[in-house]
Amino acid sequence: MTLETHRPQTGPGLPAGLTPDSVELFRAQLRGTLIQPGDADYAEACQLYNAMIHKRPAMVARCADVADVIAAVALARERKLPLAVRGGGHNGGGLALVDDGLVIDLSRMRGVRVDPEARTVRVAGGAVWGDVDHATHAFGLAVPSGIISTTGVAGLTLGGGLGYLTRRFGLTIDNLLAVDMVLADGRFVTANEEKFPDLFWAVRGGGGNFGVVTSFLFRANPVDIVIGGPTLWPLDRAAEVMRWYREFLPAAPEDLSGFFAFITVPPAPPFPEELHLQKMCGVVWCYTGDPARADELFAPVLALKPALHGVMPMPFPMLQTAFDALYPPGHQWYWRADFVREIPDAAIERHVSFAERLPSMQSTMHLYPIDGAAHRVGPHDTAFRFRDARWSEVIVGVDPSPERAADISTWAKEYWSALHPYSAGGAYVNFMMEEGQERVQATYGDNYPRLVEVKRSYDPENLFHVNQNILPGPVKPPSVAH
Repeated sequence: MTLETHRPQTGPGLPAGLTPDSVELFRAQLRGTLIQPGDADYAEACQLYNAMIHKRPAMVARCADVADVIAAVALARERKLPLAVRGGGHNGGGLALVDDGLVIDLSRMRGVRVDPEARTVRVAGGAVWGDVDHATHAFGLAVPSGIISTTGVAGLTLGGGLGYLTRRFGLTIDNLLAVDMVLADGRFVTANEEKFPDLFWAVRGGGGNFGVVTSFLFRANPVDIVIGGPTLWPLDRAAEVMRWYREFLPAAPEDLSGFFAFITVPPAPPFPEELHLQKMCGVVWCYTGDPARADELFAPVLALKPALHGVMPMPFPMLQTAFDALYPPGHQWYWRADFVREIPDAAIERHVSFAERLPSMQSTMHLYPIDGAAHRVGPHDTAFRFRDARWSEVIVGVDPSPERAADISTWAKEYWSALHPYSAGGAYVNFMMEEGQERVQATYGDNYPRLVEVKRSYDPENLFHVNQNILPGPVKPPSVAH
């Protein structure tokens, strides 16, 4: 085996519009690092959370500060380069990278500053939620986010933000106070309810379509020790448990949340050995209310005689990291999703039939509740349209081996096709692959025309198009009604 010496890409290998001199000039402008094919850290810079996606950018600008971001946006605009923006790199469709273009990599920009008196937290655009949880928990505070601590703050927030605290405190965007952004024309602006309100409306659910968010200002909420963890039942009781869950959770106090899941029990602690590798159904709970009421609230759960009730007091960051080891970066992922208003018996039958065929230990289906505080924000108050949905359904085929990619993808596609007739029509953008323009339009519904207008105002040339793209052109009516 021979070791080949690589040099940075120059000359004919560069994309149209770039020259070696222009690349070196850009490199000199950066306080961060410019990475190209052949560099020792190029492979690492192109790794995504979803290892099913492979892309080869011409350059990765690992930005150190806002000035680096401004320079990178200017280069992409002036040289007409395909442009992608990378925060945490968790996007299911691999939209943090772009072939033969420029990637603005924010992963060095991870600062978090908490103001405990104002109960706010300022978060840099490359931070992950573990960074935020670490900083806020010291003050007994939390920002609503997802369920895996390695998820990027930027991607999850710009898509809406669903997780354990949604019922109590709303979506992540419902706790967003302001953003600092670099726009397509190079301007650096702060958008909030008073300044650039149209832009602030759009970034709350509209994804990365409007610029590069270099920092977020969030409202933090009093969350310290929660009572959480999984309750599991045998899969042959799944229909019974789903019917119970669809009635129980919407009627429960908002400080109790729980997402429903089909799982294969991991063969490791804290799960008892007799349950290892069994296909089961369950609910993963998070209770943020008075601990004295916990026994009362969980009594109906225990009345269903679960096989495992692993619910206990824990620091909120502990719950947030519970799935990190099961879902590390580098697995094969295939996602399909929908918003759901109701879970009828006919849908439950289809769910159970696909749960019986879970194709791998990590493959799963989750139903995340969207009611409670999230319903007190109107469907047109932010770009996130489906405020009237009760759940966000996500079906994911996951496996470490590339050899299983076809199997897990087929299962997820067939499962989604079987359940889609019972959906509300659109899907949470953070759970979507690249599924086409009609699907994007369905996800934003009657908010889509307004999003197009904002796109025309701030990115008329569609520089920021490597995303669930909102086109600045005319809105086309969908060809099929859902």
